[in-house]
Amino acid sequence: MPIANVKQQFETRCISSLAKVFADEELRERPFRKASALANETYSFQVAYRSSRLLKSLTVEVESPLKRYITFRRVGLVPVELPIYGDHDENVLRSTPGLYPDPLYPIGPGQPAAALPYQWRSIWITVRLDGMAEPSVYPIRCTFSSDEGRIGEETFELTVLPAQLPRQRLIHTEWFHADCLSTCYREDAFSERHWELIENYVECCVRHGMNMILTPLFTLPLDTEVGGERPTLQLVDVEKSGQTYRFGFDKLQRWVELCDGCGIRYFEFSHLFTQWGAKHAPKIVALENGEPKRIFGWETDATGEEYAGFLAQFLPELVQFIKRHGLAGRSYFHVSDEPHKEHLAWYESASSLMDRHVGDFPIIDALSDFDYYERGLVRKPVAPTDRIGVFLENEVPELWAYYCCSQYKRVANRFICFPSARNRILGVQLYKHNIAGFLHWGFNFWFTQYSKYAVNPFQNTDSGFAFPAGDGFLVYPGADGKPIESLRLEVLYDALQDLRALELLESRIGRAATVELLEEGLERPITFTDYPADAEWLLDCRERINQAIYRSCAR
Repeated sequence: MPIANVKQQFETRCISSLAKVFADEELRERPFRKASALANETYSFQVAYRSSRLLKSLTVEVESPLKRYITFRRVGLVPVELPIYGDHDENVLRSTPGLYPDPLYPIGPGQPAAALPYQWRSIWITVRLDGMAEPSVYPIRCTFSSDEGRIGEETFELTVLPAQLPRQRLIHTEWFHADCLSTCYREDAFSERHWELIENYVECCVRHGMNMILTPLFTLPLDTEVGGERPTLQLVDVEKSGQTYRFGFDKLQRWVELCDGCGIRYFEFSHLFTQWGAKHAPKIVALENGEPKRIFGWETDATGEEYAGFLAQFLPELVQFIKRHGLAGRSYFHVSDEPHKEHLAWYESASSLMDRHVGDFPIIDALSDFDYYERGLVRKPVAPTDRIGVFLENEVPELWAYYCCSQYKRVANRFICFPSARNRILGVQLYKHNIAGFLHWGFNFWFTQYSKYAVNPFQNTDSGFAFPAGDGFLVYPGADGKPIESLRLEVLYDALQDLRALELLESRIGRAATVELLEEGLERPITFTDYPADAEWLLDCRERINQAIYRSCAR
């Protein structure tokens, strides 16, 4: 609300975290001023504001009994040139190029907010509860001041409930690109500064519900042009003498210890065959006669004796490392990402080789073709959300799901041009279909498609005019070596919290009653392609779940 004497100059409005505020259009969101949260939940909302004149320095303050749990950031804008592919569906905010809200910038000394004439902007307020706040209704007042004094304020009421979210059961990985960190920050791979950057970004992953991390045994054979290569980055040192190999695991051990310290629970070891076909080996560099040399890559036949001999020496030693460090129940392997029907013979050969050495561990791969699972080549398939139906119909146990740039029609996704409700609905869908794991390929992919060169994600949000903006990353590189989070990342975490809330409710009233409450008032059951699309339904649904949890506490 505005302060009376500047009523025509500055206006404010409390809105939900599912709103996206564009600077060049009227704010249509209805006021949203109260909600509830469980005692260890992270809750976010926004305060939008608009001024009739330029205010270069705007002071924002938050006053609340919950103040020690609260952070607030301004929602920044980034250029979007490729919002979505041309044949998109209707559930998009915009399909035109322009400036879109996404990064969440800190506010503080030297980093003021600003009000630009007749442009709506917003402040993102996050309450990260730790289970210690007493159940109660807490006011959260956000105030705006200029050189003239206080010019606007809004008050939000958050009810903290006497229940806590259970530990996340879903295994969740957003592929972590350590080479993008070293390239963007211009640091040598695994220099001390690079390790600091890795820790900063892994901490961000864990804070947002990612409990599995892509671990680059060797340079990732992902999104690489045939014949091209990504920057060399491998955690395993190799020495080659004839056809004999020696392996050093010191960097891998440091990686595991760092990730353990941050809270990572699962390690997915990087693919040992190239993407889209499993025809070649990843780039592997070894010391040979005292000189570093690329010994495998695109020129390597994946079915050949030389690479098979290398794996026959490497994988048993890796298995011993896994067992020595207590990782046996926490380790996952990959063969090749997204094989198609025409790659079946190559994948079968590679899968057989992997099974021979690491068959006791789960092997997961993203794939669209059910035939790979039916033939027993992938025991734990990761199915795309737009083609997951056949996997569900055949009751694949402990099924995983994924989406990427190809899943832009009908299903959930987190592109910058999508409504935030289309991002958050994922949690409900994962719960409804008992999905065991969720994978996405881009936590911080700051390269172009095929990794031809690095991009500045503040300027290029579509990986070099390749994917709908935002597909490749959820965070931006902060100048201080820490990630600048996106509102999409926060909303995705809300989805995971919805999932955990549903699991909590199920533990108290049973699955059938929980699903019935979830789908209350809907004409059709929720699926991956058929679901309520509006934000209001999601917000109301979560309140309905919270109230059911609260009632169960009183029994």
